Amino acid sequence: MYGVNVRPNPEEPPPDLPAPGALLVDTSRYNRVGEFRGVAGLYWSLRPVGGGREWEVEPRHVRPALPIEQLRARTARANARSRGEVL
Repeated sequence: MYGVNVRPNPEEPPPDLPAPGALLVDTSRYNRVGEFRGVAGLYWSLRPVGGGREWEVEPRHVRPALPIEQLRARTARANARSRGEVL
């Protein structure tokens, strides 16, 4: 199979992979914050910080979360844990 694993734009260098668990913002979904879970083909897998289903996003639509966004996400997780929604 020709071209199965070829990047769409070979001139563009591949983005650096964040560490698993790093908080990232998906700009294609209203700046939704998620934890980096890994790579799925051409996409990155993110999981909501407060729990829920993972989603996939193109790396070009992802940026590191700002400190205030990280604080909000961690506070949301702590609140969900206190309500028993997240283990």
